[in-house]
Amino acid sequence: MSIRPGEHAGPELGPTVRVPAHVGIIMDGNGRWAAARGLPRLEGHRRGVEALRRTVRAAIDVGVRYLTVYSFSSENWARPAQEISDLMGLLRRFIRNDLADLHRNGVRIKIIGERDGLAPDICSLLLEAEDLTRNNGGLTLIVAFNYGGRQELVMALQKIARKIAARVLTSADLTPELVAQHLETAGIPDPDLVIRTSGEQRMSNFLLWQAAYAELVFLPIHWPDFDRAAFDLALMQFAVRERRFGGVTGKTAPLTVKTAS
Repeated sequence: MSIRPGEHAGPELGPTVRVPAHVGIIMDGNGRWAAARGLPRLEGHRRGVEALRRTVRAAIDVGVRYLTVYSFSSENWARPAQEISDLMGLLRRFIRNDLADLHRNGVRIKIIGERDGLAPDICSLLLEAEDLTRNNGGLTLIVAFNYGGRQELVMALQKIARKIAARVLTSADLTPELVAQHLETAGIPDPDLVIRTSGEQRMSNFLLWQAAYAELVFLPIHWPDFDRAAFDLALMQFAVRERRFGGVTGKTAPLTVKTAS
């Protein structure tokens, strides 16, 4: 991937820019990108992997600390069997080809989503990616794979219910903070910014709890066309928004500051 950590954001963002600590991305539009060019859907997914590589580089360059990408939803199993097979093949190749480079550049990988029922080799690759990079201190790349926000919330509530039944907790202990502690993203700050490509304007079951106060940016480009300019555009839209979090006075979410050298 030839990631170059520590480089400044470049002229698009100006000499000094505040960037969100956590960015979530709904990577949408691979199939439509391919269809518009008369190409098979697999080519759209391949180009989508290239866009992911560019985005990881960009996130490191500008100082994003957490990047969550929606790679495969729990509803995507309804797609044709051949497309699912192609997507699993791309996942295998991405981990095998890119894991070493991500590790060298200090990226920590975390996978969220249901693993029961996945092919054994896929589970092994996901575990390998997490174990190898567990102690890295750079960008945390969170891959939402076989993931659904409602499913995650139900599983968290089931864990809490079992603790209440075992009298470890009581119903009076149930708070938003307790729920957050039982989500798969426990210990990770909520996303400040969620970007969706392809022009669609919906969350599609992505980080429903965590994104309650995220700023949303919808871009009218398909995911394979997402590049540094598109990422910078989304960051600039985020930078000019006033965030009140339900109050009257504007507040600032946890941000990192990137200054051009």
